[in-house]
Amino acid sequence: MDAFSYLSVLLSIIIGLGITQLLMAVGRLIRHRDRVRVDWLPLLWAAVLLIVFVQVWWSMFGLRTYNEWNFFRFLLVLSQTCALYMMAALVLPEQIEDTSVDLAAHYDRQHRWFFGFFLVTVVVSVVKDLVINHAWPSATNLGFHGFWTAIALSAIIVRRRRYQEVAGILGAASFVTYIGILFMRLR
Repeated sequence: MDAFSYLSVLLSIIIGLGITQLLMAVGRLIRHRDRVRVDWLPLLWAAVLLIVFVQVWWSMFGLRTYNEWNFFRFLLVLSQTCALYMMAALVLPEQIEDTSVDLAAHYDRQHRWFFGFFLVTVVVSVVKDLVINHAWPSATNLGFHGFWTAIALSAIIVRRRRYQEVAGILGAASFVTYIGILFMRLR
């Protein structure tokens, strides 16, 4: 077994746990739908996160040829998946009590932490390329990361609902575009 095959097990587990977190949360919302006040924005971010998890797993295939692993480099890659997991843990309510759950209120309480972990994920993604590839990501890739950094920072600062909605739509559209441009084929 090569080094990355060994290291990728833990990464895959965290990605799997993040996907499980999202799917279980959606299942809870469906099961307890009579007590849930639905809001589309956290559901949109949950759907985007599901796609992000799959894309991160997909893109990690590119690390299979990398042979210069050390603890710091692995910790860097691991921190990206951990930050994504934290986003999954925050985007939808963990439990639905006997009282009703308002997804908009939950989003309002959690969005700063959610976007804080979003920012960590984006920064680690760029640093990971610098450390592992000894180069900046491509201009297109870096442009998307810059755009997401702006979305995350502004969504932390600006609390207005309309702005949060625009950030959600732009974030979702940009990520789908990102995958279409850079990750349609396994490399």
